[in-house]
Amino acid sequence: MLDSLFTTVSHPTQDLIPHRRPRKGVIVGAGQVGMACAYSLLIQNVFDEMVIVDVNTEKLEGEVMDLNHGLPFVQPTIIRSGTLADGEDADIVIITAGAKQKPGESRLELVQRNLEIFKGLIPQVVKYCSKAILLIVTNPVDIMTYVSLKLSGLPNSSVIGSGTVLDTARFRYLLAEKFQLDSRSLHAYIIGEHGDSEVPVWSKVNISGMQLFQEDANEEKLADMDRIKPIFEQVKNAAYEVIQRKGATSYAIGLGVTQIVQSILRNQNRLLTVSSLIHGFEGIDDVCLSLPAVVNRQGVSRTLNLTLTPTEKEKLQHSARVLRQTIEKLDLSS
Repeated sequence: MLDSLFTTVSHPTQDLIPHRRPRKGVIVGAGQVGMACAYSLLIQNVFDEMVIVDVNTEKLEGEVMDLNHGLPFVQPTIIRSGTLADGEDADIVIITAGAKQKPGESRLELVQRNLEIFKGLIPQVVKYCSKAILLIVTNPVDIMTYVSLKLSGLPNSSVIGSGTVLDTARFRYLLAEKFQLDSRSLHAYIIGEHGDSEVPVWSKVNISGMQLFQEDANEEKLADMDRIKPIFEQVKNAAYEVIQRKGATSYAIGLGVTQIVQSILRNQNRLLTVSSLIHGFEGIDDVCLSLPAVVNRQGVSRTLNLTLTPTEKEKLQHSARVLRQTIEKLDLSS
C-alpha cells in the first residue's frame, strides 16, 4: 500500500546534476548551553544534519526526541544522537561540554576541571572530525580555546572560541536601552578575556557612524562617563547575575553561537569578537582572546587592528597577562 503512493521519476541526465554537500554539525554536550545552541541552530535552518553527543545517553535521547517532534514546524533537518564517530565529514564541531560554573565561581577557576575533560575529548574530535572547524564554547572559553588548539594540532584559523560575542551583545543591548535605540543600530565592542578582565572599547562606540566619545579622549575624564560606566559593570557581572538566578546562561549564547556558525558556513566575512590565537598585536603574543575578527569558511581569516586609547591598550595588555599566567600553569601533556 505505502509503495503505491509514489512513482519514482527517472531522468536521463540525473547523474549530471551536481549535489550540494549537506551542512553537517556536531554539538558535544547536551546540557543547557548545548541544547540552547541546538534549538537556535534548528529554528534558523543552519544545518542539514546535526549530531549531538553526550555521555548521559538517556538525557541525550530525550533531548533529540523533543527536537525531532518539532520538525514539522521548521525546515527539514536530520537530528540524531550519536558519538564523535558519527561526525565524519562535519563542517563544524561545537564544544559545550565541561564542568558547570558554580555560583560565585570565576570562569578561570573552572580551568583545571575542564582541562582534564578536554585532554580526553579533543584527540577524539580530531580523530573523527579532522576537517571540521572547532568552535569552543566551554568556559573559561579563551583558555579552553588555547588548550584545544594545542591539543588538536589544527591550524590556528580552525580553532576559535565564542569569546566576547555574548559580552559584546550585552554591551550593545544595554547601551541601546540607555539611548532608546534598536541595538542593531549601535556598534560597540568588548575585547580581551571573556571574563573579569574584559575591556570595553569606549572609543569605538558609535551610533550610525557617529562616535559617542572622542577617540583620543581619556575615558576617565569624559563628562558622560559617570552616567555610562555602570553599563560596563552590568555587562561584566551579567553571567554571575544570571547564574545566581537560574543556574546557567543559555539562550543568548545559543543565539550568539548560531551567528558564528552562519558566518562560517555562508562565508560571510563578518566581523565578530570571537576568541582566536593572537600574535604580535599591541605586544600580545601566544594567547587566545577576543578582538574583532573576520569569520568565514576558513574560521578566522584575520583580526582587525583596532586603534585603542592608551587606557584601553593598557587594559587589554592586562587582560592578556591574566590569561597568559593561567596558560603557563597548565600541563598540556597527555
